[in-house]
Amino acid sequence: MHQAAFLLGLLAAVMAAVLFSVGVALQALDARAEPPEEGLRVTLLTRLVRRRRWLAGGAIGLLGVPLQVLAFEQAPFVVVQPALALGLLVLLVLGARTLGERVGRAEWGGVLAMIVGVALLAWGAPNHIETHRPGAVLALVLGGLVALSLLPIALRGRRWDTALAVTIGSGLGYGATNVATKLFGDDAGGGHWLSAAVWAGVGLLAGAGALLTEMTAFQRLAATTVVPISFAVQTFVPIALEPLFLRERWGSAALAGAPLLAGLALNLGATVVLARSRGVSTLLAGGTRRRHVGGVSPNIRAQ
Repeated sequence: MHQAAFLLGLLAAVMAAVLFSVGVALQALDARAEPPEEGLRVTLLTRLVRRRRWLAGGAIGLLGVPLQVLAFEQAPFVVVQPALALGLLVLLVLGARTLGERVGRAEWGGVLAMIVGVALLAWGAPNHIETHRPGAVLALVLGGLVALSLLPIALRGRRWDTALAVTIGSGLGYGATNVATKLFGDDAGGGHWLSAAVWAGVGLLAGAGALLTEMTAFQRLAATTVVPISFAVQTFVPIALEPLFLRERWGSAALAGAPLLAGLALNLGATVVLARSRGVSTLLAGGTRRRHVGGVSPNIRAQ
């Protein structure tokens, strides 16, 4: 029964990853069409919510949330988090078919590394017996993560308002959303509805901020820079912070945790390689490419 639950959680994570990635790709199509000066402004989102395709992408992404909750409920956090990056494989296929981008040796190597990495995580993961840290600790960890993710919005127009800061802020925001989703699912499953509602609210705030910073990042940087940084941050920062908000029985991990560490390393490398591929990054940037001309970076529609 435990093995069946684990496989159900892993399958739910993969399905959620696909929905999230496809949803963002659809939304990026409209985000790139908005004026760059709307970056980091709430008006960017108010303009986008008037577009049917952008709303459709958001709806597809929302369909992945219940699956993500189910995944966190049935499988260890350290396995579900990297599995959420498997959506990159779908984007790689879509980029190749819709944009005609060639899938090279590096991309195929990334695909193999990600599959092997997730397999190692599934094999070496500790028993799924996770409990929360005290409420004050949870609030401090998640609150700090959300605050850092929203910092680029607060610093808009100032010295520290850089494209890299916005990109990292986006990744931190989505990472905070993942942590909040985990806490929400655990408390809702235990009947703690008040705390579950708090985590849901925090997740919505972090998700909205992450969406705004992500769309702004695509306006400022080449997608081949934005996508790997954002994906790596949102996937692996929560894993690094896990001991601060969850109690996990790491002693139950196979072979003293060696397969787990190897799987995480392979998944991190594969995430960066696949996210940097032209097909994936161009697709997530709304089907556009960026080139530099005389210090200016105009957006050019992919042919």
